[in-house]
Amino acid sequence: MLKSKTLLIIGFVWPEPKSSAAGSRMMQLIELFLTDGYEITFGCTAQNLEFSEDLSVLGITAKAIELNSSTFDDFVKELNPNVVLFDRFMVEEQFGWRVSESCPDALKILDTEDLHCLRNARQLAVKENRDFIFDDLFSDVAKREIASILRCDVSLMVSEFEIELLQNQFKVSKDLLFYLPIFAEKLDLVPLYNERNDFVFIGNFLHEPNWDCVKYLSEVIWPMLHLRLPEAKMMIYGAYPMQKVLQLHKPKQNFFIMGRAEDAFEVVRKAKVVLAPIRFGAGIKGKLIEAMQCGTPSVTSLIGAEAMHGNMEWNGFVKDNATEFVDVSVSLYQDEKLWNKCQENGFEILEKRYQKSFFEDAFIMEVNSLLENLKQHRNSNFVGSILQHHLLSSTKYMSKWIEEKNRKV
Repeated sequence: MLKSKTLLIIGFVWPEPKSSAAGSRMMQLIELFLTDGYEITFGCTAQNLEFSEDLSVLGITAKAIELNSSTFDDFVKELNPNVVLFDRFMVEEQFGWRVSESCPDALKILDTEDLHCLRNARQLAVKENRDFIFDDLFSDVAKREIASILRCDVSLMVSEFEIELLQNQFKVSKDLLFYLPIFAEKLDLVPLYNERNDFVFIGNFLHEPNWDCVKYLSEVIWPMLHLRLPEAKMMIYGAYPMQKVLQLHKPKQNFFIMGRAEDAFEVVRKAKVVLAPIRFGAGIKGKLIEAMQCGTPSVTSLIGAEAMHGNMEWNGFVKDNATEFVDVSVSLYQDEKLWNKCQENGFEILEKRYQKSFFEDAFIMEVNSLLENLKQHRNSNFVGSILQHHLLSSTKYMSKWIEEKNRKV
């Protein structure tokens, strides 16, 4: 039996569940560990912003930490967590070696959010106006990200597609990967077809695929759609809109940049259709799960729907071609019978794929099993041990050099 249940989460940012799917994901992970009796400390180098979650309400200790500082070593030694969760691979690069040196027996979990190397490769293909090919994956980002996955004891994955990619393309052992998607369920009350109006998109603009999606909506999709449905509005919501986003506000064309949504569910509930022509990205899309929860059918791309619905029918349509995308958007907007069928498809996807009860017990069992068999588990991942050894040797002295340099400034 484990004597202690102490978790340190090292966040890329402070969680903002009302601003992004990543924030919601983090809060769900926190809830899983709290339910299992863990005492949690959340450390982060980023600024704690206005819309960040108040973790103290949940009894979580918030700790501001510094990059390239031995103060973290003192902090983590004193805390002595038996589990450390890294929020994205960049955080593991920065702090993983310090955790291994100060708390060698701590279980190291990486929450990938999505595969950054996959998202970046697809973004490059869009930028170069060509199709994505698997050769695009083998980048410097991929080398860093896969190395981080190998150094950790287990990595949490939200996409079955990405698990298969890691196993088939990069030969990562299935023993290092654990499927844990975002949890979601249908809202209790959702408006009927005739109680809704307009199209909506929602997404945090600090996430590059969201900006690209809105730009594509503005320049390609909406001009065609507006000609077909001149009375309908396109409502764009999202936290942290930059000036280039605000410049797309065109009321005369019924294209509205609305900024942050105080209540994302309320915005999506009122809309008739969610439009998300996502041209690059990875993971599963929180905005499309929200659409299903709100009973709002959606039109998206193959990348948008990737790994989200298994072999079930989508809660709307999946189209990459712009003309076809507009055609099905019009049909979905105007055809109540079709709209109702697509809404039911979404509810079925939630019921069969995103219930918390499907995953919570298996996740806690996985964590406990790894803690109890950590030495054996690490011995079977010798490549990860090699990478950990070399990262500690190289990064340790670079970090100490930066720390010393900062002292002299």
